[in-house]
Amino acid sequence: MHPSIVQDHPGTCPICGMKLVPLDKPPKGAAPSTAPAQRKIIGYRSPMDPRQTSPVPRKDEMGMDYLPVYEEAAQPSDAAPVQGLATAEIDLAQQQLIGLRTATVTRGAVGGAWRTVGRIVVDETRVRRVNVKVSGFVERVYVDYVGKTVKRGDPLFTMYSPELFAAQEEYLLARRLSPETHDSGAPSRGDTGLAAAARRKLELWDVPQGTIEQLAKTGQPTKALTVYSPIAGVVTTKDVVPGAQLPMGAMPYEVADLSTVWVVADVYESDLRFVKENMPATLTLAAFPNRELKGKVVFLPPTLDPQTRTVKARLTFPNPTGDLRPEMFGEVVLLGAPHEGLRVPNDAVIHAGTRKVVFVGLGDGTFQPRIVKTGASDGTYVEVLAGLVAGESVVVRANFLVDSESRLRASLADMAGTGTKQAPESARVLPETLGPLDGGADGGTGHTGRTAPAGPTGHEGHAMPGPTTGHEGHTMPAPTTGHEGHTGHGGMAP
Repeated sequence: MHPSIVQDHPGTCPICGMKLVPLDKPPKGAAPSTAPAQRKIIGYRSPMDPRQTSPVPRKDEMGMDYLPVYEEAAQPSDAAPVQGLATAEIDLAQQQLIGLRTATVTRGAVGGAWRTVGRIVVDETRVRRVNVKVSGFVERVYVDYVGKTVKRGDPLFTMYSPELFAAQEEYLLARRLSPETHDSGAPSRGDTGLAAAARRKLELWDVPQGTIEQLAKTGQPTKALTVYSPIAGVVTTKDVVPGAQLPMGAMPYEVADLSTVWVVADVYESDLRFVKENMPATLTLAAFPNRELKGKVVFLPPTLDPQTRTVKARLTFPNPTGDLRPEMFGEVVLLGAPHEGLRVPNDAVIHAGTRKVVFVGLGDGTFQPRIVKTGASDGTYVEVLAGLVAGESVVVRANFLVDSESRLRASLADMAGTGTKQAPESARVLPETLGPLDGGADGGTGHTGRTAPAGPTGHEGHAMPGPTTGHEGHTMPAPTTGHEGHTGHGGMAP
């Protein structure tokens, strides 16, 4: 994993702890590679944190030796323009060890299928609420729990309403006073005048026609009014118990028809241009993995969810068996028309924040990072709009390990570039690397085992006197150079 670690005997890598692999001998006629000892060392870095560097050999807090950084390994490559990444070199033995695999960039059918997550919800057009338009008291409850399946016309509850009872008596009185119906036994549908107005009042209070007919036939008002289910479905709301008082406008029941359900699917902003109304789709549920349900897109909202950056597309699916229950999650595949394009396997693309990166194999174990622009994806292949050409080889397995190696090399390149720009050649050797003085009897020099850096300092007026110091030709740096301890120069010129 770390080709910069080279030694002349078997061992383990001080960075990752993996066993070192033997180097392959170059073929006959090939130019010999440069040995580590012949390469120029420009600094050292911590084996655990590449950001910790030193110009001299040292140990870290854990007692591990800093690793050498060679000049050619630290220079950024023109072939790797991706910021924060560098070209990685991984030999064949390491590739086999990490299971690295590559695939070829090809042209072929891409797109035509967009996968997303869907949530089953109730079809809002198939929901009915049972309201009471007159106040009263609940006497009997027939449907006493949520989730019960009911048919159209099934009784839900009965209620007694003084207002409703009085309205029935008004209707009977109007019929008796009406000349058309007085002692004639005419049907109630032929009511006219005052009787018709009283009948209309009962109808507006949702009294069933059968109840009104029975009232006209018997001439006896009904104390308790029975309320029936308006549709067949499942009771989703129940807010009534025997003896409860219901005010006018109360909603004791809600019934939903689940023979058809909606599926709300998140369509990503980048895929929105491919999704159209009436587009076919499939739904797969974890509860029924071997069943593929078929539906279609019926509505695309005009607004975008600002949190998820998706559009909540609405799909409809038939549910004759009732297996599709609200709040179940499933995988939705939107089916469109595929098109021809450049494609790579989905696993080749690394999503690194706002950019997408692939590693291109250049041969001889060299892998170059490259930013790509992607298009449609069908779950297996993703379309490449820019960054690759047909025939190139990309990493599809162990690419995250290659990415780690690439980032490590980029850190070394940044370290080398920063060091050479900030430190001139004459100042690369820090005071900690120099030994004690080999002369000088004057104890007032203050140079106990330290040697000032060579080269001009820009402080020509601070020249040391000749033979008294033993430092002929050594110009002292000013205190601002970091040698605050070099102030005791008794022979320094004013």
